[in-house]
Amino acid sequence: MPGAIAIDASRSTKARPTGTEHYALRLIQSLIKANDARRQPFRLALYFRDEPPADLFERSRHVNMFVLKSPRLWTHLRWAAALWKTRPALSFVPAHSLPFFFPGKAVVTVHDLGYKHFPAAHPLLQRLYLDITTRYSQARAALVLADSRATAADLGHYYSTPAGKIRTVYPGVDALDATSAAAAIDSVRAKYGLPQRYFLFIGTLQPRKNIKRLIQAFRRWREDHDGALVLAGAKGWLFDEAWLEGADNVHVTGYIDEADKGGLLAGAMALVFPSLHEGFGFPVIEAMHCGCPVIASKSSSLRELVADAGLLVDPLDIADIAAAMGRCSDDGGLRADLIARGFKRAGRFSWSAAAAEVLAAFDEAIIGANSSR
Repeated sequence: MPGAIAIDASRSTKARPTGTEHYALRLIQSLIKANDARRQPFRLALYFRDEPPADLFERSRHVNMFVLKSPRLWTHLRWAAALWKTRPALSFVPAHSLPFFFPGKAVVTVHDLGYKHFPAAHPLLQRLYLDITTRYSQARAALVLADSRATAADLGHYYSTPAGKIRTVYPGVDALDATSAAAAIDSVRAKYGLPQRYFLFIGTLQPRKNIKRLIQAFRRWREDHDGALVLAGAKGWLFDEAWLEGADNVHVTGYIDEADKGGLLAGAMALVFPSLHEGFGFPVIEAMHCGCPVIASKSSSLRELVADAGLLVDPLDIADIAAAMGRCSDDGGLRADLIARGFKRAGRFSWSAAAAEVLAAFDEAIIGANSSR
């Protein structure tokens, strides 16, 4: 019988999840379902820092849940102590760092190495912690899951991670219903006080997301067009109010309710996502699900995610970004083509597929690549 898998589920209970926390939640939910369907299911032990809501995960006779209270150093002390006590066949961390000292084999997900590409966009202590824990985790793990080929390449470049221990597993993307999203356009516009014509950015407002150049490109587009720019997301570290100076018709919504995302995307002329670096850009695939054209950077993972289903731009070239915005606002035929391509492309990213690949990685890490499933 397959052994026990200890999973760090501490990031899955956040009320306002970031991308990695959303990844942890949705992947664990899908792992439970996929594991139940196996001929020989694993025993999954989910470990939490806080009591999870009763309906957060489906009940399964193959899943046990444990809440480990600890005010600090939960991963390296509290969870590590539980691993020493239970000694599972494998430990899995989907959205954080492996403990510094624990027994047995492990699999870890590395989402991106943006702090290596743009160190100034991270506080010093955060950058040092990310570097130390990622360097250790990729070395300690039996297998490393990378969100994209770009992240896999970064692991090899910055940490000399052997290609043979990296598995590229694309996260799933929640399939926002295009019909429901379209039906919500008017109510979402009213809720946030938005005009009929707008471009949309979704994400934390911080330097790595290239917000300053996005606003400058929008100002250039506004010289010949009418419309707004909606920045949907919380202000992050190093957000500069000066970015907004002299920019008319820019709406900063703050953190948006998950239920409003589909309506915001469906009502936009395009999602403009000129991020300087992404391990995996969830908003671009979510936009495709909603029939929203995508303008994205040709850098990091975004090129491989978008492929020919969006307009790829140089994130450092304000004129290039503005020109793509003009094409989306002015060319109805292009918009229709991008929407059709986007619907087709978005279908390639599912949580069920991701869960199946992660379970295969568990098998490989425990008993080798030739295990029967």
